[in-house]
Amino acid sequence: MKKADPASDNPAANTRKVFVKTYGCQMNVYDSQRMADALARDGFVETSTPDDADMVLLNTCHIREKAAEKVYSEIGRLRQLRARRQKAGADLMIGVAGCVAQAEGREIVVRAPAVDFVIGPTTYHRLPDVVARARRGEKVVETEFAVEDKFEHLPEQQKRQVRSRGVTAFLTVQEGCDKFCTFCVVPYTRGAEVSRPVAQIVEEARRLVDAGVREITLLGQNVNAWHGEAQDGRQWGLGELLHELARIDGLARLRYTTSHPRDMDDALIAAHRDLDMLMPYLHLPVQAGSDRVLKAMNRKHTGDDYRRLVDRIRKARPDIALSGDFIVGFPGETDADFEDTMRIVRDVSYAQAFSFKYSPRPGTPGATMDGHVEETVKSERLQRLQALLGEQQAAFMKSLEGQEIAVLLEKPGRDAGQLVGRSPWLQPVICDETVGKIGDSVTVRIERASANSLISSEAANRRRAA
Repeated sequence: MKKADPASDNPAANTRKVFVKTYGCQMNVYDSQRMADALARDGFVETSTPDDADMVLLNTCHIREKAAEKVYSEIGRLRQLRARRQKAGADLMIGVAGCVAQAEGREIVVRAPAVDFVIGPTTYHRLPDVVARARRGEKVVETEFAVEDKFEHLPEQQKRQVRSRGVTAFLTVQEGCDKFCTFCVVPYTRGAEVSRPVAQIVEEARRLVDAGVREITLLGQNVNAWHGEAQDGRQWGLGELLHELARIDGLARLRYTTSHPRDMDDALIAAHRDLDMLMPYLHLPVQAGSDRVLKAMNRKHTGDDYRRLVDRIRKARPDIALSGDFIVGFPGETDADFEDTMRIVRDVSYAQAFSFKYSPRPGTPGATMDGHVEETVKSERLQRLQALLGEQQAAFMKSLEGQEIAVLLEKPGRDAGQLVGRSPWLQPVICDETVGKIGDSVTVRIERASANSLISSEAANRRRAA
């Protein structure tokens, strides 16, 4: 007698494959996982290639230059893949999600009829219904903001079956932005700032830890703008939330990103002082060093405001490493303004940073400003800035040589006998497999630093022996 299939109640179970291509930030990585979870109840399993997928979902980002055009180019390639699949008697559903989906909306299905559905970041919990409608032949565009239920993206049975994706995980606590920086599309694609309830965050964190997660990174467009009401009625900020999460048995590390300087309050700075499991790494974008440019960007802080904030943070946590974002060539930026940016980089000293040339985003105030900087000038400034930032990153990496540091082991290494973990400051650390097993927190001595990773003494010794 044939053995009963436990999935037989759902004929579609484990028969359809979805490939999710993720562009951009950690928030999109988290959202891709949300969408895969939402589709799992309808029998979709993830695949690592579009070639054998029944559905391809593009989770898009609108931050980088020509983001929308890159999406349309990808849709063109998928249209060709669909044609080949149809000749073989199969089909391919194409969906567009993320910030380009939110910004372009119905224009996507008008310009690219191959797309079956478009879904924005605040409506992912509706994805199974959107897919069902698209399968019936409807061109679905679901981009209306739904603040009241934007975080309720999984059915109850799915919440009890959280899939472990390793020992580290992202957990969104806040979405949207009320800052309206003049260069940024996020307020228009992600909506207003909304904070997830305390109980819901703690519940998901416990599920993740129960599934084997040892490190959680809290996510938000302005994550330190998070606020919520505790059971006793008091209003919490991110500092209080971190203290609550630190009580979860089995959780070893906490991080959060991305922060805005205006939302770094005393309680959050104190959490860096008081919580050993809150890692000494902070992404705190300043964008520019010139007060005139910062005002044009609507950042609502000055260069000296930022310097004083950094001093307070470092006083609370002397071993903290800072990461930042920088934009060069914002409209009206002069040589003197750019030198102010170079000055703040020298004053602060960054362990890591991301830097870009300004590129206009349609619908943002910056796109209509006068004084756009020539591309050649932007390129020269970016080259100088990146050279300085590269020197600072190299110096920070070099400073770790000879130190004993804590490492959370995450996965097998590229070579036999290796494990790879993360330092408290986010660098990959190559370790020997004898130091522990995946999920362990171990202490290793750093023998050598490369451009982007650290090599432990044990791993270096194995290489020499080989």
